[in-house]
Amino acid sequence: MKLQNSFEIPLAPPEAWDVLLDIERIAPCLPGAEITEVIDEETYKGRVSLRLGPVALSFDGKVVFEDINQDERRARVKAQGMDTKGRGGANADVEFLVEATETGSRVRIETDLNLSGSIAQYGRGVGIIEAVSAQLIGEFADALRLQLSETAAPEPAGGDTAAAAKPISGLTLMFRVLWNAVKRMFTGRG
Repeated sequence: MKLQNSFEIPLAPPEAWDVLLDIERIAPCLPGAEITEVIDEETYKGRVSLRLGPVALSFDGKVVFEDINQDERRARVKAQGMDTKGRGGANADVEFLVEATETGSRVRIETDLNLSGSIAQYGRGVGIIEAVSAQLIGEFADALRLQLSETAAPEPAGGDTAAAAKPISGLTLMFRVLWNAVKRMFTGRG
């Protein structure tokens, strides 16, 4: 299935591009994601954890930058992951592009997502997957903007402030997706 998302950050395109290519820096901004191994400058292994009610899903996978166009600030990434309990997998071809806006940069993301195995059942409703995708991108953008604002501020004394990746709460995520759908029904916008 094809997914399209975008978000804005308050950085000029050259700075936004550099931040987005710093995978180790931005991975913690994606809910439930962590880098487990850096293979080289373009290949990373990681884990994404998701909790849907009583069901905990954890995907181990690999992300490879297949094409990085510095001049156009466009990159193509291939991501593959398998559920650690063998319930299926996910493959995604993702292309992102950084564009200038009046207040900074817009990041446009196009994803071609394929789910396999029993987890593919979650993907039967394309609208739900699109809504969940939009919610995750929104949470990522919020966390990235917060990280950028904290980077601009002086670091507090007392050591390392890094936090372990927390699983995505499926119940909270689904509530937000449903709430946004209800808002759209009554207001005509999300």
